[in-house]
Parts: sequence; C-alpha cells; structure tokens
Amino acid sequence: MLVIQEFIDATAHRGNMTPSRLFGMWYHPLYTDGIHPEARFPRDRYQLLLDRFQASGMNQAMHITRPQPIAKALLLLAHDRDYVDRFLAGDLTDKEEKRIGLTPWTPAMIERTLVLMGGAVEATEHAVHTGGFSGNMAGGTHHAHRDFGSGYCVFNDLAVCALHAVENLGVKRVAILDLDVHQGDGTATILAHEPRVCTVSVHCQTNFPFRKARSDHDLPLPPDADDATFLETVNKALNICLDFNPDLLLFQAGVDGLAADALGKLSVSREGMKTRNQMVFDAARHHQIPTVIFMGGGYAKPIERSLDAFYDLFTDAAQWNQSGARSNSI
Repeated sequence: MLVIQEFIDATAHRGNMTPSRLFGMWYHPLYTDGIHPEARFPRDRYQLLLDRFQASGMNQAMHITRPQPIAKALLLLAHDRDYVDRFLAGDLTDKEEKRIGLTPWTPAMIERTLVLMGGAVEATEHAVHTGGFSGNMAGGTHHAHRDFGSGYCVFNDLAVCALHAVENLGVKRVAILDLDVHQGDGTATILAHEPRVCTVSVHCQTNFPFRKARSDHDLPLPPDADDATFLETVNKALNICLDFNPDLLLFQAGVDGLAADALGKLSVSREGMKTRNQMVFDAARHHQIPTVIFMGGGYAKPIERSLDAFYDLFTDAAQWNQSGARSNSI
C-alpha cells in the first residue's frame, strides 16, 4: 500500500508524534473548485473549514493529505460498468446530471469526483492499517446507486470503501453508521445482499429521498425531533452496529440534522451534534474499532452553523484519536 507507507514516512518525522496518533485527514482543493460557483451546493464549505483548522492550530493534530484519483477497478466494486464508463467519458445525459444536482457542471467535475473517492479509499486504508480514526473532508455520498447518481452524489464512497475493505484489506465485517438527516438509500440498495456489511441509517422520515430504500436497519425520526429524541435513536443505532461485531466502522457524519439547516427538518443543537460524535468515538475507541469519518451533508443558512458542527466533528475526532490510538490488530 504505497499511499499508506508514504503517510507513515511523512508523519513519523513530526516531533515525537507517532503516525497512528495524528488524525489522518484527506482534502483536495477540487472539493471546492470542482463545483461551479453558481451551483446550489455550498461548495465553499470545504475551503472555509480548512481555513478554520489552520486559524485555530488544530491542523497540528492532523496529517492532511491530498488524495490521488481512485482506480476505476475500485469504482466497479459498487457500480455498474456502463455508468462508470459514461461518467468518465463525460457522456451522462442532461437528465442524469440534473438528478445528481451539481449543475452547472464544470470541466473539473470528473477529476473532482475521482479525487473525492480517492480520499475516501485512502482514509479507509489508513484506518485499517493504524487501527485509529481517519476522515475525508468531503463525501458521505450515500444517495449514489449502482447505476445512477442522485442528491449531490455521483458514486457511493461508503459502499466502495466497505467492499474494498472486505475484498482487499482483510476486514471481515463492516458497519456503516449513517447519521445524516437523509436516508442512505444508495448505500442500502448497493449493499442489500452483502452479509459482510451492516447498513444502519438514522434519518428524518419525511425528508429526501421520499421513496425510501431498505437498509439493514432503518431508524426514522419524526420532523422537529430534538436532542433527546435524536440521541436516544443514535444510541440504538450504535448498539446495532456493535452487535454486528464489526472490524471497521464507516461513519456518515452529516450535520444537516441541525435546527439551522435549510434542508434538515430536525431540531438538533450544536451541543447535540457534539454529543452524537462523542458517543460514536467513545464506542469505537472502547471496542477498538477503526473508524472512518465521511463529512456528509450540511446546508445551514448562514453556512457558518454547519461549519461550526463540522469543526467540532473533526477536531474532536483528532483529539479522541490522539488519546486512544492503538496498534493495528487486523
């Protein structure tokens, strides 16, 4: 694994900090620049979040790596060849592009998608090899199905990483904990017949997608659910994941359940989101489960409310990783 070795070589020279105790974070400027400025999607959130890490000094607890494009063979673990080939050739129809929603498309959309997926794969490899936490500062593209994209999602990074882990990384069981306000419908359909992966989705029952798929475990929330209701349901979801006895946890950590979110329909506070994250990190550390954090949704107006929650997510992950990192045992 050349990517992992390069990471270890680079981080081993940062003072006395061992590689497993730095939080591995993947980021590429194309996460922002690959989306057209006129797209409805809040593309600036990636660069703004990076600026916050640097301004606060929290980037010193992270090793931020620029990902390489994903290999086509890994996309084919979860996606239909015809769909993959047509996307890579720039031959999707207008209808298909509009269903994805990142329009108007830029010439960089293909490369953006490939490096975003590459970041997810590299973060997964890092978590498996070090036994700690890692994250991709984008992604959580759970609305992408096997042969079409949807809801700002071209390919499904959660499904690809889960299948890569069980097929190529020696992982026996993967739990996907999806706490985005929207159901992980694409993840559910792609992995419906994969017994080595358990899909768990906590989401608003009246939100997108309006025609729900069937995850292994769906825990829908009513509109306007508050912190208490949300966290009680998160606890149930965590217990389901732990009962699966996973060797790897993929955490879709969307913050669009915030009361301030323009697309969320829930009433979760910033403190509620912080508690959610801490519950997940505590469980993962206690049970020694390598964990990958996928950024997920966040569409508050103003966007600063989403940035606050994302900042909490990744800085807390870095701190928990530093205090609880262990040597790899997979």
